[in-house]
Amino acid sequence: MSSISLIGMPGAGKSTLGVQLAKATARDFVDTDLLIQLREHKPLQQIIDETDYLNLRRIEEETLLAVNDNNHIIATGGSAVYSEAGMAALKKLGPVVFLDVALDELKQRINNYEQRGIARHPEQNFADLFAERNALYRRHADHVIDCAGKTQDELVAMIVEATTAA
Repeated sequence: MSSISLIGMPGAGKSTLGVQLAKATARDFVDTDLLIQLREHKPLQQIIDETDYLNLRRIEEETLLAVNDNNHIIATGGSAVYSEAGMAALKKLGPVVFLDVALDELKQRINNYEQRGIARHPEQNFADLFAERNALYRRHADHVIDCAGKTQDELVAMIVEATTAA
């Protein structure tokens, strides 16, 4: 069975839905942000603070290229889509699903933007980051899931249906 990779903005629910999706589809779950933290022995924000956001993106790409797990749900970091090689590697494992959440909803969910470990230019605000990444998410996605007004159970069902349809 192939893997399913989840992409989207911080706060879109990739990790939360990923665990539920793994249970619903009898797959294992991996969160690439956690893989980075385990590899580097520090939180994402500390990596950015000690080096810069581009170094975090480089580490993220290396992490994506090292993931070669079939039968997994893979929750990626929000900046995974900056890596063409990383996204190509994920697509070889199975479908890539973009969790499309509106900017206003994300702003309500994210209350620690400055400390969250988001790989972004220091001067970039959340709305600008959203605009920049939204195009990348859509370009790399095999499936776009509109999350507006949906429960977690509904979203899991939608992802299952989208990724198992012929």
